[in-house]
Amino acid sequence: MNRCPWPGTDEMYIKYHDEEWGVPVHDDRKHFEFLILEGAQAGLSWRTILLRRDNYRQAYDFFNPQKVAQYDENKIAELLHNAGIIRNRLKIRSSVNNAKRFLEVQEEFGSFDKYLWRFVDFKPVVHEWKELSQLPAKTELSDRISKDLIKRGFNFVGSTIIYAHIQAIGLVNDHLVSCFRYEEIKKLYEQI
Repeated sequence: MNRCPWPGTDEMYIKYHDEEWGVPVHDDRKHFEFLILEGAQAGLSWRTILLRRDNYRQAYDFFNPQKVAQYDENKIAELLHNAGIIRNRLKIRSSVNNAKRFLEVQEEFGSFDKYLWRFVDFKPVVHEWKELSQLPAKTELSDRISKDLIKRGFNFVGSTIIYAHIQAIGLVNDHLVSCFRYEEIKKLYEQI
């Protein structure tokens, strides 16, 4: 079975690639989870974050943005002492700020999902990459989304982070055309 080469032989990466990466997300809590995790990943490997994902779920009230938006200094201090997550003060404060901004977007658009998918007219972008080296770190699309999020007060949402986010949640299909998931994901797009 052919798959994108980036998971290598790492079973956790393979599972993530085969079951989750690029699958269209339309659940706001899942969007919020990826925003938190992608922000935490800045400067680190995605593997580092995946290894801590369950810890993040526990620490962040299963990525409930209403709860995270209410985190006070005591909760922030608790998170800074939680060895199961990335204990970076800026990233943790950013996650609380982003929860507040996330709720504002939900209020304005009805859901974060509607806000995000409108950038592609509710139709995923299907690329036809043949080599891993063709995948960009950011694009004009991620630039536009990033600028809009920053304008709305979000942090840790630079274009590279946002491109990783939209790859993960299926706004773009960046599986290589030779990967078995490429066609499977395209079929999922037909159901949208």
